[in-house]
Amino acid sequence: MKAVPVLTAGEAARLVKSGDTLLVGGFGMTGNPVHLMHALAELPTRDLTYVANNVSEPGLSGGRLLRNGQIKKAIGSYFTSNPEAVKAYQADELEVELLPQGTLAEAVRAGGAGLGGFYTPTAAGTVIAEGSDTRTLNGREMVFVPAIRGNVAFLRAWRADTAGNLQYRLTEQNFNPGMATAADLVVAEVEEIVEVGQIPPEHVHTPGLYVDYLVQATLTPEDLGSSASVKSGAKKVDPARMHMARRALRELRPGDVVNLGIGIPTLVADLITPEHGVNLHTENGMLGVGPAPEDGGAMEYPVNAGKIPVTALPGASYFDSAASFGMIRGGHVDVAVMGGLQVDEAGNLANWAVPGKPLLGVGGAMDLASGAKRLIVTMTHTDPDGTPKIVPECTLPLTARGKVDMIITDKAVFEFIDGHLTLTELLPGASLEDVRATTAARFEERLGAVVG
Repeated sequence: MKAVPVLTAGEAARLVKSGDTLLVGGFGMTGNPVHLMHALAELPTRDLTYVANNVSEPGLSGGRLLRNGQIKKAIGSYFTSNPEAVKAYQADELEVELLPQGTLAEAVRAGGAGLGGFYTPTAAGTVIAEGSDTRTLNGREMVFVPAIRGNVAFLRAWRADTAGNLQYRLTEQNFNPGMATAADLVVAEVEEIVEVGQIPPEHVHTPGLYVDYLVQATLTPEDLGSSASVKSGAKKVDPARMHMARRALRELRPGDVVNLGIGIPTLVADLITPEHGVNLHTENGMLGVGPAPEDGGAMEYPVNAGKIPVTALPGASYFDSAASFGMIRGGHVDVAVMGGLQVDEAGNLANWAVPGKPLLGVGGAMDLASGAKRLIVTMTHTDPDGTPKIVPECTLPLTARGKVDMIITDKAVFEFIDGHLTLTELLPGASLEDVRATTAARFEERLGAVVG
């Protein structure tokens, strides 16, 4: 079996030419080829089209390329966390193509599989789909997305053998296996290189036929950044938010596969015990998510979609981003609990575009909202200024159309019964008069007992 050449990070970075399309693996704090990216940042290479989940944190991975002005166009799902990306975009120094996270993963997978593209229900009817070929297939509105390929892909894996077979650790798979298939030239940065046969065939995640070069580089906590660790300590949570989390927990059934969004939904995870029998899914590639560790970080533990180290429960599994979003779009996730900015009378959800901010951070929200069997939205009943968030028609850019099943606010619970927005419960401290006064949408009333 032919050995794959081993280069230094600097030698590998020189394989990228100005004007290339560069595919970069990684999600949050895991699976980032940081040494390759830092080496590329030392070169004069420019006018890159950078394809990744995000441009990464300032100072890490693509952040340095962006600061250097080396990236001409970025294709990804989440750039809002990097102020440098926002600044460059607002100054017309960076062209951005925003794709929902699952759509990005599938576009790369399609490119690697030799397909021209695919139709997806994700983002149908939203601003993301404007200008796209849209058709009704099997009774659902679908948006066409072209496949993505690159000139060069930079990956991060745990181990490689001398033939280029790769093994990933924990949630490091994310976008890396897909990127490995979709570029003309693939470089994998790895912790260690072993002889052929030392990685059992059943533990090979990326076959060596995809890998052209290896770079051995040891990862350190400093490479990941300070946000990749957690410290034990009591959390101070607003009681109203905990009431919402407890009410959402009541909707989860033993055996449910559940995805919890950022914000209030995250509190639900803190309430789940083994007795609930709930199987938590995180879109960066893990099923069987357990609570956060008492102490530690991404070097020792898997990481969830919120970039927080978590533990793995017995029976947990890891997979790549394309497989993860295939679970979501395929209807294998029973419940998604998400935050919201607005929900309207038609069950439309707006939760990804913050007023006054550039549209740079869709993440996985559109995939989850359109793909989960049941969608529960948790949010405050009004904005801080008292503006209602349950409205006749959403005025913010939509996440999904007609997909919301339940709304849980700090004042009440609404359900869509026979297609009608219906008030079914009041939360502690709320009155019917207050809910009526602070809800802009029309709704029916089928009140039961106040939730305790």
